Amino acid sequence: MIELAGFKHIYSGKVRELYAPEDPNFAHLVLIVASDRVSAFDHILQPEIPGKGENLTSMTNWWFDRIETPNHRSSELEVPLAVQGRAMVAKRLQMYPVECVVRGYLSGSGWKEYQATGKVCGISLPEGLEFGARLPHPIYTPAFKAEQGEHDENITYEQTVELVGKAVAERLRDESLRIFIAASALAERAGLILADTKFEFGNDPKTNLLTLGDEVLTPDSSRYWDKALWEQGVRDQSFDKQIVRNWLSAHWDQIGEPPALPPEIVSQTSEKYQALRQKLTALS
Repeated sequence: MIELAGFKHIYSGKVRELYAPEDPNFAHLVLIVASDRVSAFDHILQPEIPGKGENLTSMTNWWFDRIETPNHRSSELEVPLAVQGRAMVAKRLQMYPVECVVRGYLSGSGWKEYQATGKVCGISLPEGLEFGARLPHPIYTPAFKAEQGEHDENITYEQTVELVGKAVAERLRDESLRIFIAASALAERAGLILADTKFEFGNDPKTNLLTLGDEVLTPDSSRYWDKALWEQGVRDQSFDKQIVRNWLSAHWDQIGEPPALPPEIVSQTSEKYQALRQKLTALS
């Protein structure tokens, strides 16, 4: 954790550090610093991934510039020099306890559930789909956001209504699907497939508007594939930390603390984050 003049450290997450401005006139703001830490299977791993925090922040900013939905970014304070490039000043939101997951393709935990039940999060899908298949239309599969160290729990849309009320639940679902569809079209222009992602929303107490928080459409919150490779039938490729998950699955039984990542896995993961950032920002 780094000390920053004018800010007080208030929270450490899996990847991010949060700081509050010491000036009470800016108590409605928070400084979000993205570290190079990497997590998988609800554990923070060692060593860190060089450049990861900067790449995540750059991609979130890139998407915020292109998404019409209000977001939590603020220009009221400057980001301290020591963390420029991997931090942003944001408005404090009243966050909803829902991970707004949208899936356009069959992969990850969705693939495992489909194999077992023919459904994903209770949503019936056509028979005979293969791993990596494009779904007939994007589906909204929310999860209850767990505390650090706990597993997020897949929930039904009806359960989100119980959590946040019908009006907010509808807005969370509809806005998530709208952003996903628009982002998917933009990603395709960069030669990418946006297979799935998650959004987090809150209410801005100053505007009373549904507002995007956290990171958006980064490789930590999303699964991207190379479009050309996907069209060739290659399904085991992505621009994220799947390399880390695969290595851990082969070298750790998920009992006790995970082993340290070897240098080649660290390097390959760093390169994936950088490659995705370059593909997206080349559209600018």
